[in-house]
Amino acid sequence: MNPSENSVHVPQAIHILTYNCWGLKYLAKWRKERLEEIGRAIATTIPTPEIVGLQECWTQEDYLSIRKQSRHVLPHGKFYYSGIFGGGLAILSKFPIVESNMVRYPLNGRPTAFFRGDWFVGKGVACAKIQIGAGRENVIEVFCTHLHAPYEQEPNDSYMCHRTAQAWEIARLMRGAAERGHAVIGLGDFNMVPLSLAHQLITAHAPVQDAWRVLHPESSLGAASQPAEKERRRGVPNARYNLQENGATCDSTLNTWRWSKQEQKRLFQGEEITIDQSAPDPRAKRLDYVFFSNGIFPSATSAQWRVENVKVGMTDRHPALNCSLSDHFSVEATISRGPQSQVSGPDPIAKRSSAHEQTNDTALQSLTNTTLHPTLYTSYNPSPTSSILPLPFARTPSPANSHSAQPLPAASYLPPQTYSEILNLTTVYRAREHRQRRLRLSHFLLSIVISIICFIAIWWSNRAGVSFMLVFISTLNFGAGVIDGLIGGLFVGSELRALNEFEWEIENAKGIAETLERNQGSVVEGLEARGTGDASGYREKRHKEKRSIESRQENEVEKELFEKVRGSEEYSGKETIRRGRGGIT
Repeated sequence: MNPSENSVHVPQAIHILTYNCWGLKYLAKWRKERLEEIGRAIATTIPTPEIVGLQECWTQEDYLSIRKQSRHVLPHGKFYYSGIFGGGLAILSKFPIVESNMVRYPLNGRPTAFFRGDWFVGKGVACAKIQIGAGRENVIEVFCTHLHAPYEQEPNDSYMCHRTAQAWEIARLMRGAAERGHAVIGLGDFNMVPLSLAHQLITAHAPVQDAWRVLHPESSLGAASQPAEKERRRGVPNARYNLQENGATCDSTLNTWRWSKQEQKRLFQGEEITIDQSAPDPRAKRLDYVFFSNGIFPSATSAQWRVENVKVGMTDRHPALNCSLSDHFSVEATISRGPQSQVSGPDPIAKRSSAHEQTNDTALQSLTNTTLHPTLYTSYNPSPTSSILPLPFARTPSPANSHSAQPLPAASYLPPQTYSEILNLTTVYRAREHRQRRLRLSHFLLSIVISIICFIAIWWSNRAGVSFMLVFISTLNFGAGVIDGLIGGLFVGSELRALNEFEWEIENAKGIAETLERNQGSVVEGLEARGTGDASGYREKRHKEKRSIESRQENEVEKELFEKVRGSEEYSGKETIRRGRGGIT
């Protein structure tokens, strides 16, 4: 096949779908029937999805059931193995998967919370490299994940530290793919609300864009009952608005698995229950996401991806059971690409800011005495309401191309206080784990003492029944103590070491952000911080350069005006030039 023939088959639009299947074995009601119908629904979705990420598809049996129903439209797929019970992640694709791997999160729940299961399933990131055509510009790296569940309301959620660390990990994986020049798609159940700490880390450090917020920048920041949304004073939206504008995928009043036990009982007994889409929907929120990026260094001739459409899907009920297919709805997005000149266009700010970028980089380089990449240190502002550091050389897409995934910098940085907030979070969690470690190790030592006392008592006991009870108590006590000792001595130690790594990376990012903030206004602050004593001379030099530039500009304007009015009979050239100069601002 020659290149011209190959280019005909390279897609210019990709349809993406992400869905949490709620396939908990033994716990999820009607699991087999629902997941089989999920496979049929994926295959019949319009437009037909070409890249699909699944979460909570825990068993190979359920995965094969979905594959059986959708193989004719998604011939390629990968089920990912992880942890003790499996990671529950799968990726389906219309295009060949040329490479894949599973990356487990270093911080992922606690084994003592066995009733929650996050630690046992080994949550992580399912990674797949998908080739949609020849060349680097036709490689898409897909990252599918399911972050740790929030079992309490933030900021009192003790697992918030784990979820934030997991967001940092997947952001790093997506950034690596972008630095390789590949398009990036991140999808899954992130268990976070828009503009939360985890969301800010992903959009700033990956760097990727939230497809929903690209098209719906004013969408909700959580459920109407949550503090962040209450501050916006927008009232309680109805179910239709939550689906169409807020992208709510979880806890919707339209989802039968979020109904009360009484309503579910009536439904399961065959009663027809319908919910008006105009009904208030105070608990619905967006937890499922599609992120995308063009890569850090796309070639000048390569087409740029942009989001065309995004919607909430899979809202229909099971045709026979009359229940929702899962306790979540899906997110479906379409990204397309065209010639770069049509999509991204020239940036009017770029020319004005190039000199300032070089100056800022020079100052930062003089402070750190290291070689900096010219696009490494910058800021990415995904929303007017976010708190990402607005450096003077940050580029804002024009309204005409605001749906495009702009070539983003290799890493952007949040305000230093955001990193401080994360470090405070890890400090609190570290203190909790140290306390837990002391308690568990103390229990282990105490269990040894109690077991010795029991054996001594057995020695002096003349009654068989008493001796049996003492042996039984000693065995249970010592077994529990050993388990606590292993958790306190081994697991908590491993968790604290992973926390150390995360803290170092956050502290490092905070240091860079602080340096950028100090140098945001001008290079003078950098020179003063360095202690060179050249600040006053530098100011004078810059002032002279500024006056020289202004003088040249005035001369150029004067010359241009003179040429325009040369030969005019109504006014003399001299008079017109004087008036023209008077209008210069």
